[in-house]
Parts: sequence; structure tokens; C-alpha cells
Amino acid sequence: MALTDTSVRTAKPKEKPYKLADERGMFLLVTPAGGKLWRLKYRMDGKERLLAIGSYPEIPLAQAREKREEARRLVANGIDPSQRKQAEKEARKQQGANTFEALAAEWLGKATRAPTYGPKLTRRLEMYVFPFIGQHPIAEVTKTDMVALLDRIEATGKAETARRIRWLCAQIFDHAVETDRAPRNPCPPAKTIAKPDSQHRAAMTDPQKVAGLLRAIDDYTGTFVTKMALQLAPLVFVRPGELRAAEWSEMNLDAAQWEIPAARMKMKQPHLVPLSTQAVAILRALHSFTGHGRYVFPSARTSTRPMSDNAILSALRRMGFAKDEMSGHGFRAMARTILDEVLQVRPDFIEHQLAHAVKDANGRAYNRTSHLAERRMMMQAWADYLDGLKAGAVVVPIKKPA
Repeated sequence: MALTDTSVRTAKPKEKPYKLADERGMFLLVTPAGGKLWRLKYRMDGKERLLAIGSYPEIPLAQAREKREEARRLVANGIDPSQRKQAEKEARKQQGANTFEALAAEWLGKATRAPTYGPKLTRRLEMYVFPFIGQHPIAEVTKTDMVALLDRIEATGKAETARRIRWLCAQIFDHAVETDRAPRNPCPPAKTIAKPDSQHRAAMTDPQKVAGLLRAIDDYTGTFVTKMALQLAPLVFVRPGELRAAEWSEMNLDAAQWEIPAARMKMKQPHLVPLSTQAVAILRALHSFTGHGRYVFPSARTSTRPMSDNAILSALRRMGFAKDEMSGHGFRAMARTILDEVLQVRPDFIEHQLAHAVKDANGRAYNRTSHLAERRMMMQAWADYLDGLKAGAVVVPIKKPA
């Protein structure tokens, strides 16, 4: 006799599994644990086979019978429903493994970059991309999808963010194409995104104002680590990210130099920073506080991460310097301007110390040790000049070499 909703609902478990037959090869398997499982017996190529249809009550009797008839139609057409089910399961698995978000994670995991840069890229994707195309199969994302995504970002006035997101997505799509997970890269050309207005980071280049800034830093009452970072920043004038993620393994205080590996540099070339006696003194004082850990300037919350990228900026604001007066990046412009215009140092020495792409007369890029002796003198003269500014002394400019 065919099953009824009542007979299915009231079936009780026994010590051993048992079957309740329905019609046309389907039955309900009742397990000792109380599970109720729909099964279908059928024959393919002269052999009896079994198809798992689902469980009750997730699949009620009427729906189980519909699935039974679908399977029987497949058998009648020479298609094994168990194999079809396995193929569909594998397709869903592959689809889940090939979403844009999955490919993004794969690309982020394989690329070599600075330890703090990967999380920054992930945050951009989580904010601007994943909510819209993250779960889409990457092969199905179209150029129309990407244009709409980028237009949405541009509409908020974030043209530069849109350009960065376009570049980031293009890298992920290129990875998908290279690994045969997508037929093409649907990102529109970069030129289709409006170029943002040039924004210069605030910097102090007037020696008198610089003197006030340096004195304010010495009087800073925030955390000791942040104060040391503020004091070191003008002496080394590296990029803010390079400073805050500095590691003790990069420092050689006896040799008075800091060697930043290529992975942490913007230009992906190792960089050598000669340290003045003032810079070495700051680092030696700091070493007794943070020298037991990895980072020179660890986070206030955990020593396993470097200080926040807003720590320097927030400290400047707390000291009363407005965003149009000074920024963390401004120490570089300060050094570049005053070293050139006041101390009259050769521009190529300055540019090389800034880790810019400087080449010699033969078109060869300077390596990290180029003009090292001259740069050591420059860095010490710069530190002495800053000390003079703080003390209110009249500093005689260095004569510019012929």
C-alpha cells in the first residue's frame, strides 16, 4: 500500500533500520536514531541501484514523489540519476570555489607583499567589491557589472579609490584567466575613470614653523612609543608605512643604519637609511621598551602588530596641527625642500634617500649603497640642523657642491 502523510509522520524508530514501502520503487528508511530517509530503487544496465532523495520532514511525501518521478524520467532516457546528482554536486562545489571572493582570496594568498599591505587590500575588497560581486562565479562577471561597480564608487566622489579598486580587480581577473577560471578580464580601461584632482599632502617647509613642530613633538604627552616615532620621523623621512612597520631585525645600531627589505618598499627595491647619532639615540632608548618584540613601534593593543597607520596623524592633530598644516607624509616634503633650498644638498642625494626612482647619467638605477658616504654626511647634517632649529640657533647652510 502507498504511504500516507500520517504513516510517515507517526513512524517510530526500532532497534534496527527498517523500510516503509511507497510506490514505484520508493521507500522510507527509518533509522534507530529516528532519521527518516527517502530512497529510490531503480535499475540501470541490468543492475539495481539506489538513489538518496532526501530526508523527512525537510522533504514531505508529495515532494519526494515528485523527485521520484524526475529520477524515473532520467532512467527512461538512459541517464543515471545518481551520477547526475553527483555531477550537480560537483558543479556547485566548483562554482563555490570559483566565486570572485574565492579567487580574490587565492590571489591575495599567493602574492608577495608587505605584511601590512595585504590586509589593506582585503579591507578595500570587503568594503567596495564583495557586497556586489563577491559571490558571483568569476567567469560570469561582465564588463557591465564592473562598470556599474566602479561608477558607484566614483559617484561618491572617490575617483582615486575607484582607480585603485579597478587595478585590484584587474589583478584578480588576470589570475582567474591565467588559471582557466575565467574567459576574459572584464575590467574597463583605467582611462575610463576620471583622474582625481591632484592632492598634495600637508607639509611644513618654513624653518621657523618646523622649529615649532619639533618643540611640540618633544613636549608630546601621549604614549612613549608614539612620541619616539614622531621624533624619529623627521630624522629619517621615510614613508609613514615604512616607519610604523619597522622591525628590529632591520636595524643595525652599531653600524648606524636601517636596511628596509624590498617587500616593504613602494618601489620593491631594498632601501638603506643611514642613521644620525640622534636617530640612533632614539632607537636605543626605545629598544629597552620594545626590543623584545618584532616591531620597533608595536600597536598599543598587541605587540604582534605594528602601530596604527593613524597613530602619527592623530598625534599631530592632538598637538594642534590642522590637516592642512602637517601630515605623516609631510616629513618627506619637509626634508626634500629644506635640504635642497636651505642646506643646498645635491638633489640626486636627496631623491635617492627618499627612495625615488633615481638613475645616473648612463640610465642605471642607483642601488641602495649609492653615494652612501655622502648620504651619511647629509643625514647627520640634517639632524644637526633640526637640533639647531629647536634651539633657536642660526644655522649656516651647507654650500652646494659644484
